[in-house]
Amino acid sequence: MKSYWMQSDGVNAQIELRDVEQPAPGPGQILVRVRASGLNRGEFILGHGLHKAGAAKPIGMEAAGEVVSCGPGVEGFAPGERVMGRCPGAFSELVLMSQQEVMKMPASLSFIQAAAIPLTSIVVFEMLVVQGGLKSGEWMLIPGVTSGVGVTALAMGKALGAKVIGTSGSKDKLDQIRSSGLDLGICTRVPNFHDEVMRTTDGKGVDLVINVVGGSVFAECIRSMAFQGRLATVGYVDGVLEAPMNIETLHAMRLKLYGVSNKLRSVEQRAEALPEFKRQILPLIGQGLCLPRIHEVLPFEKMVQAKAMMDSNQQLGKIVLDGLK
Repeated sequence: MKSYWMQSDGVNAQIELRDVEQPAPGPGQILVRVRASGLNRGEFILGHGLHKAGAAKPIGMEAAGEVVSCGPGVEGFAPGERVMGRCPGAFSELVLMSQQEVMKMPASLSFIQAAAIPLTSIVVFEMLVVQGGLKSGEWMLIPGVTSGVGVTALAMGKALGAKVIGTSGSKDKLDQIRSSGLDLGICTRVPNFHDEVMRTTDGKGVDLVINVVGGSVFAECIRSMAFQGRLATVGYVDGVLEAPMNIETLHAMRLKLYGVSNKLRSVEQRAEALPEFKRQILPLIGQGLCLPRIHEVLPFEKMVQAKAMMDSNQQLGKIVLDGLK
């Protein structure tokens, strides 16, 4: 079968399409024929540590497709069923998914839509609900709102009743997502949004920050938070890994800071939020709410071009590989 692999020397990375042996499902595993798979920026950033120097590994982290066969102990899934889930090596013709991370697709979804959900939407759910405790009526700030995570957080936040402020360096992109319910779009690439955030929230500040950008906006995010506000760090596309923090503000305002990453988590830990995601969010997705925003769909053979498109930082939403034959 065909499978994309990435070789890294720690500085540069090379993607190649390989012919590899078809996997066989083991205990608790499901073999899935991939119909579509979503790109995620983090897996290609060498500084994130997902690829060891000198090592080659299959790439891709989320996919949607049809069940081919099930390994021992798998219950509730049958060949031909449409499923989606997180999985290693998603940019392949066939993948193995753990039963703990597989979801049956709502009937209303296409494979393209479903492929953009398993990683980003569950991570956003953990940020907003599991760790962030987002409540209806609260204010949320998303620096980098036009990123893949950002537009997903906007859609889910609005579906949960939040009011959302977002920043982006592109006025055109901000204009495009206003229809998704963005309450305030601030066009900026620098950390200068505090004053406008405070005016919009009547001096209160925001209850939840989703920091997609990184260290360059960290201090401004802290300044923009309300009493007992929460801040999630989910990315650092700016490459800035250190930032000053006013500890007195952290203390007096009773702020909560947390990171969101699957890098060091086991399959069991990644799957912990799945039951609540299925209960709270999957029905909304089935109703046409919280749907992923798709920027571009490219054929499986255009993997390198898809990555180049993502690296250009011009997309608004997710880029998906179409594996349909």
